[in-house]
Amino acid sequence: MYSSEMKYSKEHEWISISENIITIGITYFAQESLGDVVFVDLPKVGTSISQFEKFGEIESVKAVSELFAPISGKVIEINSEIENTPEIINLSPHEKGWMIKVESYNLDEVKKLLSKEEYMKII
Repeated sequence: MYSSEMKYSKEHEWISISENIITIGITYFAQESLGDVVFVDLPKVGTSISQFEKFGEIESVKAVSELFAPISGKVIEINSEIENTPEIINLSPHEKGWMIKVESYNLDEVKKLLSKEEYMKII
């Protein structure tokens, strides 16, 4: 479920990297803690996000939680499927439940994120 190919934030977001394109989502642990996801508020394409700053919100039957950017960049794609069917995040948080794709401004920021092993220690 957790991949060594991904990096993780202490706020329970994950990233996968393909050149300078970063896909961002929340971890299995995060969706499990939230419970049934009912709504996601994501930035619009073209929006700039900054590492560790709020970029959106996720609402579940339990609570509304802020989403924090694991890396800085410009939003180039939003997973419109989760806007219409947010429960995909619960069913497939690390694959189909991705949230946004960003073009990274600074891939050196990846060094500030956690490896799979480091993330497993905090959960």
